[in-house]
Amino acid sequence: MTHDTLTGGFTEAPQQSARAFRALMNALARPGSIEKITGASGPAPLSVAAATTLLTLCDGETPIHLAGDHDTDAIRQWIAFHIGAPIASRSEAMFALGTWQALTPITDFPIGTPEYPDRSATLIVEMDALSNIGATLRGPGIQTSAQLSLPETTAFQQNRLLFPMGVDCYFTSGTRIAALPRAIKVEAN
Repeated sequence: MTHDTLTGGFTEAPQQSARAFRALMNALARPGSIEKITGASGPAPLSVAAATTLLTLCDGETPIHLAGDHDTDAIRQWIAFHIGAPIASRSEAMFALGTWQALTPITDFPIGTPEYPDRSATLIVEMDALSNIGATLRGPGIQTSAQLSLPETTAFQQNRLLFPMGVDCYFTSGTRIAALPRAIKVEAN
């Protein structure tokens, strides 16, 4: 176990996790909004936003899939020490972390069932940047429309057709996070 494995967790867990949870819920309730989220830092290439999201939403019973460059020994050890979560295959994951290219096709992840749509995966998509320019979003939590720099639109349009099943997504970049719930209609610009 390296020193990096032991560092990067919450230093004031009750306060930091509460602030992070609020940012995560605000992003989910207001699709297209970009929130600042801090509190944790993990080994590269894990962003502060992604590390904080994992520490806030995952526990020892949350199977996590690591994709592409995020599947490293350092990140696996960091998750084991700080969260205790098992590393899982795509088909068994409740959370998945990686770049868009590493996570696609998203149809490989659990989408829930008609009886239990909540048994679907949540993807944490690491991005180079997040902005309110790009695809147009419409639906619950959006007054008229919002825009978000999504990596593509087709996969999210197909995901919405599965509603109430489908995956939910968080997009992270540095200390910024945005969310795209499965119920949101995505239109290319």
